[in-house]
Amino acid sequence: MTAEEQTSEGQNAIPMEGEDLTPKKDGGVLKLVKREGTGAELPMTGDKVFVHYVGTLLDGSPFDSSRDRGEKFSFELGKGQVIKAWDIGVASMKVGELCQLICKPEYAYGSAGSPPKIPPNATLVFEVELYEFRGEDITEEEDGGIVRRMITKGQGYSKPNEGASVDVTVVGSCEGRVFDERELKFELGDGEALGFPVGVEKAIMSMEQEEEALFHIKPKYGFGNEGSAKYNIPGGATLQYKIKLTAFEKAKESWEMNTVEKLEQSHIVKDKGTQYFKEGKYKQASVQYKRIVSWLEHESGLSEEDQKKATALQLAAHLNLAMCFLKLQEPNQVLENCDKALGLQASNEKALFRRGEALFGMKEFDRARDDFQQVVELYPANKAAKSQVSLCQKRIKEQHEKDKRIYANMFQKFADRDSKKEAENVKSDGKTSSDEGMEVENGEKEVASDAKA
Repeated sequence: MTAEEQTSEGQNAIPMEGEDLTPKKDGGVLKLVKREGTGAELPMTGDKVFVHYVGTLLDGSPFDSSRDRGEKFSFELGKGQVIKAWDIGVASMKVGELCQLICKPEYAYGSAGSPPKIPPNATLVFEVELYEFRGEDITEEEDGGIVRRMITKGQGYSKPNEGASVDVTVVGSCEGRVFDERELKFELGDGEALGFPVGVEKAIMSMEQEEEALFHIKPKYGFGNEGSAKYNIPGGATLQYKIKLTAFEKAKESWEMNTVEKLEQSHIVKDKGTQYFKEGKYKQASVQYKRIVSWLEHESGLSEEDQKKATALQLAAHLNLAMCFLKLQEPNQVLENCDKALGLQASNEKALFRRGEALFGMKEFDRARDDFQQVVELYPANKAAKSQVSLCQKRIKEQHEKDKRIYANMFQKFADRDSKKEAENVKSDGKTSSDEGMEVENGEKEVASDAKA
């Protein structure tokens, strides 16, 4: 006998009452609030929710309980991870709320049921308590730096990629004050040039078409510790951006392009990167140069002519990336790109010089001098390299003199310590000899006393 049959025979232990939550108003999910929650905010699609629940059939027979397990149940709302009734019902709850959800089969386990405990076509009753909900962390590091609260779910599954053309509406606010509001079309990778922090582009790349969402962006992905003078944002501020992705056109991925397209696009983004560099927008420039590397570094089977073009473009990209990272004071990235450039052309003047500059900044003067010296040997006309060799020699000499002073002081301290110890030992040794004499003397007296006795 199914739960529906039980109801028809009057064996229903739970009355069918409550607010109809279904969009169709077909009575598929009825909600009865048993205890009101707190606050005004409701969980949104994509939020991670934490609940306790007890599930029964209409006759009161229990089939599942998180309370019996002693562990809250969590899931991402609106993602189809649970039965439809739960996605609908929990979305209507406030934190602390306790409610009853009566769920018809089409919003639960349908005609199949969930054997052995839930029969086919069963209407289910859940007592649900909402403890907590939190937004979706969209960062790769999962560090909570960009948290999404979805207002309207998007269409399909495709998302914009680096270089995609996007149509968006953006509203940025900080501590309740709107500081940026506009509707625009731009290419992902150009965001910083338009005054967006890096977190905005990362947010857009997580969205589907027609999605609208609220993003909480921490300083690491916002305006950092410096803040923004343009928008009057203080350092260390957390930002909120409401973004709607109206439409987008994905940039072609590497595997979607043939060799000719890759070479053509590489020339275009190289020029774009150079323009950014001239404007002092080094991060944006680096994004463009990285695209060239991603397109061409694993390309194989090229004709001799195309291989020359590809190598020249990769070499230029790595050299320009090294220059960007010098400006951004990221020496390890400079070294990585100079090494890759030298892998393509072992005696490249700019790669050796820029690697030397990075090493000098890291105070690795010996290694820096070796790179600058190699430039001088290969390119005698390079006066800057000669000057840097001299400067490195000066720094190395200064370092040696500093080390000598440190070691001299250290040795003096050791000598003073040893002298002090020696003096203490002499004093200690003198006291020990006197004590030993007293012991011998006492021993002789004791022997004499024994003999007399």
